[in-house]
Amino acid sequence: MNASSPKAYTISDVDSMPADRTTLMEPTPLPLAPVGGKAVELDFTGGRLSSDAGVVLLKDIDDQLGLTHDLAMALKDPRDPRRVVFTVEDLLKQRVYQIVAGYEDANDANTLRDDPIFKLMLDRLPETGDSLASQPTLSRFENRVSRTALYRMARVLLDHFIASYAKPPQVIVLDVDDTEDRVHGQQEQARYDGYYGGYCFMPLHLYEGLSGRLMTTILKAKRFTGTQMLAVLKRLVKRLRQAWPHTLLIFRGDSHFAYPEVMQWIEDQPDLSYVTGLTSNAILQELAREVVEQTKRAYERSGHKITRFHSTCYQAGTWMRSRRVVIKVEVSDQGVNTRFVVTDLEQARTKVLYQHIYCARGQAENEIKDHKLYLKSDRTACHRFAANQFRLLLHSAAYVLLDTLRRDVLRATQWASATMETIQLRLVKLGARVQECQKRIQISLPSSCPVAPVLRRSLALLACVRMTEQVL
Repeated sequence: MNASSPKAYTISDVDSMPADRTTLMEPTPLPLAPVGGKAVELDFTGGRLSSDAGVVLLKDIDDQLGLTHDLAMALKDPRDPRRVVFTVEDLLKQRVYQIVAGYEDANDANTLRDDPIFKLMLDRLPETGDSLASQPTLSRFENRVSRTALYRMARVLLDHFIASYAKPPQVIVLDVDDTEDRVHGQQEQARYDGYYGGYCFMPLHLYEGLSGRLMTTILKAKRFTGTQMLAVLKRLVKRLRQAWPHTLLIFRGDSHFAYPEVMQWIEDQPDLSYVTGLTSNAILQELAREVVEQTKRAYERSGHKITRFHSTCYQAGTWMRSRRVVIKVEVSDQGVNTRFVVTDLEQARTKVLYQHIYCARGQAENEIKDHKLYLKSDRTACHRFAANQFRLLLHSAAYVLLDTLRRDVLRATQWASATMETIQLRLVKLGARVQECQKRIQISLPSSCPVAPVLRRSLALLACVRMTEQVL
């Protein structure tokens, strides 16, 4: 090769280069495979482009809800006001909007400081406006939050849940469930869980079972005791009763939420009931024995799966009284499956209570999946426990914004039942050019944008709501 000829770099050569060397190479076009006899080159000189133009759908929603503003008001700022560059509200909004777009790590903020769309979301001009906060600034922000502020933020989420109803509902289902949140490192209060086989947190999620709306989320080091769960439930019911004195509230959960203290307290309250799973034991199996035998005989006769339901009374050793237990027995080629549910709903029919009331709690698993898997709310990598609880609440705020978009704005579209991952990938992650002109800011999406119709509809709807509020 001639000494003056440029070196042909291989993939391994580029991988081994230091970061500053590859950065210096970026202005040089990168060659791709030729097409139609013409060379194809790639560079990073496109100008003011953003890969997250769909985030603008959330700005009107957040402005109308006032969610991030109210969450920011729950936080105190100990900094010297004369030296503050980013307000608490700026930092909280930046973090939440970036979580919505799939940037769950504060590290991503470094490369997004001058992203024109995120600058617009914080009311900054895309070209001449100041840059956004960096990762160190956001990390300090996360780590100075107090426990009192965290409680106030949880109250804000609950208040926004209440405000999402135009009138008091007749029935509210309090779906509670916890989920595994693996930890890696030396996080405060991380505990080994034998069931999951590793160190983890156990965040508690509370959703409204009929609508799927998020109520709040609580980071826990381990599963609550009955006393701890009762303390949370009392505070929750007290706030709901202030808003809805006559609404029927139903507490619903898996078998590990069948706390004697909780059931006893609920039974003493008006318009408050419970439906929870119940862990099997020898006595319950004996109570179900006759139903199991009948179901087995029916299966042998038909050869098809047979399901039978039965209701009985049962009193565990830790209970002060006997309670209604619903038994479900299913026999198929997979064997015998027996389940138990305890409830104080005496008038509900056995089959309806199990299939349509208790089993409906499975929808909460999908909501937790949206929250944990798609919004990455298990990214609790801070050392301080309070900082990790703060992160969980930030992800909850992102969940509420996306859920409001899906529930209210996209209600009559094919996206109304989409997962948050689908909404992120198809509606949020949109490439666009952002131009700051003298009198306006132009956001230009591709002419071939496949979701153009739903974007037009959604933005028109949000504009109508904004104009109506301005008139009022």
